[in-house]
Amino acid sequence: MDQESHFQDAASDADKPASSALARGIQLLQAFTPNAPARTARELMAATGLPKPTLFRLASTLCDAGLLRYEERSGRYMPAPGLAHLAAPLLERASIRQLAFGPMQALAERACGQVTLSLGLGQDLVFIELAQSKDCATVRPAMGSHISLPRTASGRAYLAALPPEQFQGYAAALQAKDPARGDWLDARMQETRRDLSERGFCVNYGDLNQQIESVAVALRSPHPNDSADEIYVFACVVPRFELRPGQLLDDIGPRLATLARSIETALGAPSSLVD
Repeated sequence: MDQESHFQDAASDADKPASSALARGIQLLQAFTPNAPARTARELMAATGLPKPTLFRLASTLCDAGLLRYEERSGRYMPAPGLAHLAAPLLERASIRQLAFGPMQALAERACGQVTLSLGLGQDLVFIELAQSKDCATVRPAMGSHISLPRTASGRAYLAALPPEQFQGYAAALQAKDPARGDWLDARMQETRRDLSERGFCVNYGDLNQQIESVAVALRSPHPNDSADEIYVFACVVPRFELRPGQLLDDIGPRLATLARSIETALGAPSSLVD
């Protein structure tokens, strides 16, 4: 072994305890979700599998850093404002949010539904902006919450926009875990790709919620400072009882596709992923 390799290996070994602690700290933070915004220590141990001494040590460190806080009255831990501070650079960098919100709100009012903007990387797709009609009865998703990839229009538009090797890896893992579900996704993705090719948007007729229908369009990040691997997805979600015959395909979908293309043009992007 040469001297340079020796020092690299030594540095790698020295970093392992810190890396392990960091990974466990992230695991602890990820145990909090929109459905579980506050948890007891016992709940956190069950969710993470961390031993009690490790959990309390990490929780104390995260509280000191302003990322978690502990409420003595309820005996629960919960995210602290410091987490929002960490997310602020990502949201600030996504200038598409400020540009898109007005058109999103206008389409939401017209459709009596929601228009969402999500951001994805790898197998993570999360909400970063939402406009909702004042008459819409649909529950608002929490910003930052994860979106189902196979069962939503947003998710399937995102999957169709992934590089082929990434999508194939996702599909193969699902097929190995649940062959029936893998076959179902394959059929849905064939429909999705056909919709995107023929209409410029994809459609979901209630796979996640039978009372909800939706359309979606994906586009590469148009901001020059964003990662080329990041993908944005616009979607319009409408309660089925609000829709007139043909409205989803003939009116809402084309308007959403036009919205996505207009945002790309405004930001100087060359072309959307639906072209």
